[in-house]
Amino acid sequence: MEKQDIKSRADIFLLVSTFYDKVRQDVVLGPIFNTTIKDWDAHLDQLTTFWESNLFLKTKYLGNPLEAHVRVDKAFNHSIGAKHFGLWLNLWFSTIDALFEGERAEQAKRRAQKMSTFMQIHIFKSRN
Repeated sequence: MEKQDIKSRADIFLLVSTFYDKVRQDVVLGPIFNTTIKDWDAHLDQLTTFWESNLFLKTKYLGNPLEAHVRVDKAFNHSIGAKHFGLWLNLWFSTIDALFEGERAEQAKRRAQKMSTFMQIHIFKSRN
């Protein structure tokens, strides 16, 4: 089967839901996410909107991911670090590569990498 680029909200939902299935099963990331997220259906919908706004610029995401990640880091005794973000990125990239190919798929990788760096810096600064 030939892979297509990310073209719609349905594609983003497929990406997000497949990715978080992997995250939830990961031995390092799973316990963090499974403890933190109480309503996975709502979370997947929210993250689909987040990525739709990032990739298509047609919806508006109303959350604050920086503050959410700071709260999670605090809840886990300031233990969230580069290892976690690296695992997250590897799963994100491999999920994209398994499902899609094209410019928007590559854009989703680049944006995730930039967000990862920015979030790590924000988490680190919030500890001081």
